Amino acid sequence: MATTPAPSMHHLTRAMASDAAGAGARRILVCGGGVIGICTAFFLAKKGASVGLVEKSAIACAASGKAGGFLALDWCDGSPLGPLARASFRLHQTLAQELDGPRAYGYRPLNALSLTFSEQPNAYKVVAGGVSPWIDGPVRRLSTIGTPETTAQVHPKLFSETLLRAARDRYGVEVVMGEVESVEVEGGRVRGVLVGGELLPADAVVLALGPWSNRLPLLSSIFRVSGVKAHSIVLEPHDPKAITPHALFLRYITAQGVEIDPEVYPRPTGEVYVCGMSETTEVPDDPQQITPKEESVAMLHRVAATVSSHLRGAQVKEEQACFLPCSEDGHPIIGRVPNVGGVYVATAHSCWGILNGPATGAALAELILEGRASIVDLEPFNPGRFI
Repeated sequence: MATTPAPSMHHLTRAMASDAAGAGARRILVCGGGVIGICTAFFLAKKGASVGLVEKSAIACAASGKAGGFLALDWCDGSPLGPLARASFRLHQTLAQELDGPRAYGYRPLNALSLTFSEQPNAYKVVAGGVSPWIDGPVRRLSTIGTPETTAQVHPKLFSETLLRAARDRYGVEVVMGEVESVEVEGGRVRGVLVGGELLPADAVVLALGPWSNRLPLLSSIFRVSGVKAHSIVLEPHDPKAITPHALFLRYITAQGVEIDPEVYPRPTGEVYVCGMSETTEVPDDPQQITPKEESVAMLHRVAATVSSHLRGAQVKEEQACFLPCSEDGHPIIGRVPNVGGVYVATAHSCWGILNGPATGAALAELILEGRASIVDLEPFNPGRFI
């Protein structure tokens, strides 16, 4: 989607100052153009704040554009993530109606299956049509782990772009392309952020920088965010109409006896997304520098060909990788940054960023503008827990 070029920083500064002069509007800068930043900007602006979104590279250019987009109502139950996930799953349903999601970005409920596949000869009988006709590889069905009432999907890049378009067109969110060089603080309170050598003033700043959170000393002095590199491919099957809406979570045994856990997501667009082969490695400075490993991509092609003859030799649309941001304790970091007024953070959502984006954004909007979050309790995700 089109974004405002760097020269608009001057326009952004003037526009936000003008907006703030009227009717008590708050000037808020959201740093990071992924799903978490976009959701936060959307809900802040919907509540009447004057919002600018700052992105270094491109909108949804990292995990938010390359993730699977799987949504689950109750898979996080029993953990601190449970209430956040439930609230966000419901918000996805609401947003799909509000933004015409089924057509705009491929929102749809679907079934989720747990299956075991093996490349080893005669490991399992081929269960032709036992699950769904297109899943015709050597499979043993383990269980149904999600129904249309509890699991769904979106196309993550289209979702991010659609939500940002609505934020801009309906609520006046301004977008500026540029790298956040620093968060400027004076007297214990934020003044704004420095972008391209220019100060963009703000009453509040939200840092939604994913695995790049460590680049700012203000955050890295409190906690560390690591990046898990995940690989994926996007295929265009021979007969898209034959592919039923079943998300597949696999226990996959290679010919050498190695077990991996890839996932397969058919999309309403007719594509099939296959992901897995994760590893912990250094996060590059720029999302555009992320490249997939050839052997990991080759393995995902093997998985696709084993799962379905419809995917064997299918046209390849994407071969890609992204980094999932993870905290030291495995839980998201959402809330006020300690010891400095007006700075908030939202990061480390790991593999649940697309699912939990809406509730994260809505809760932060409440916290910033009303003093507390009512949609979900953010205390389990408080950045102060690392001090």
